[in-house]
Amino acid sequence: MPTRNVVLTDHHEEIIDRLVNSGRYQNASEVLRDGLRLVEQRDALEAAKLAALREAGVGFRDIEKGQFRDIGDGDLDAFIGELGREASERAGRAEK
Repeated sequence: MPTRNVVLTDHHEEIIDRLVNSGRYQNASEVLRDGLRLVEQRDALEAAKLAALREAGVGFRDIEKGQFRDIGDGDLDAFIGELGREASERAGRAEK
């Protein structure tokens, strides 16, 4: 396993010592690996949020272009049912 020298502030060293002394981690390497996993998770979450925002942007552009269907409150249940039927039909065609 590769090793790397890391310079820590006194504050970060105290955090690592506290976590190791608590028994939660066996050593500083475990603390740092867990911290890196958290950074990876945060980056993945931010990427997902960015993708969702980009997708929403596409939706807003469609609205601006008039490419939408206005559904009244009374028609919403029927519309959702229609979407479900269409999805089922597409799924059935995709299986063939």
